[in-house]
Amino acid sequence: MSTGRRDEGNAAPSDVAADRSGDAPRGCVAGGVAKALLPYDGDHLVERAVRAARLGGCDEVVVVLGFDAERVQLQADLDGSVVAVNPDWESGMGSSLRIGLAAVPARCQAAVVLLVDQPFVSAEAVRAVIDEHRQGADIVTAAYHGRRGHPVLFAARHWPEIAASAVGDQGARSFLAAHGAETAAVACDGLGSLDDVDTPADLADLAEPGDTGLRKR
Repeated sequence: MSTGRRDEGNAAPSDVAADRSGDAPRGCVAGGVAKALLPYDGDHLVERAVRAARLGGCDEVVVVLGFDAERVQLQADLDGSVVAVNPDWESGMGSSLRIGLAAVPARCQAAVVLLVDQPFVSAEAVRAVIDEHRQGADIVTAAYHGRRGHPVLFAARHWPEIAASAVGDQGARSFLAAHGAETAAVACDGLGSLDDVDTPADLADLAEPGDTGLRKR
């Protein structure tokens, strides 16, 4: 999923969030169920990620689907989002990242990457990395008690290099390693957690860290 803010006059550059909901091995769980469709608090996980991006300040949303993409599109509410299907999802998250970046509208000037299997990454965390970008940072990661993670923001000028290095399950890790000195880390303590979901049972074991602002209104 990618979401982005439009550039209007002298407004701040637009921002984009990407939810790689179809990545392998992250895209499916025991029993052949797409993680994107796992239910939590009245939503599918993919819907929760879309909401975090939109409430965090992104105007455009691109959802990248892989495993069981047709069913996800039928069952999840993705209205208003651009859906990009990754037929090569089994090759790893790198291919989904490349497809997501390629699907971002040309007017968007930065991309914020989210993962569908981290349901407690909040809208406030998305807003925090976008705010840091507006202060001039081209590469921004959230940090939870000193541990870096998603959401991650990349200015558009970096996308070609990220796409070239996003192979297998690397995603953007090699890019971030090469640009560590240029990367701003924004403290998001209390704005969520990096707990991830591999099975439906994981959801029952996870406790939501405070109000992430993602409940349906």
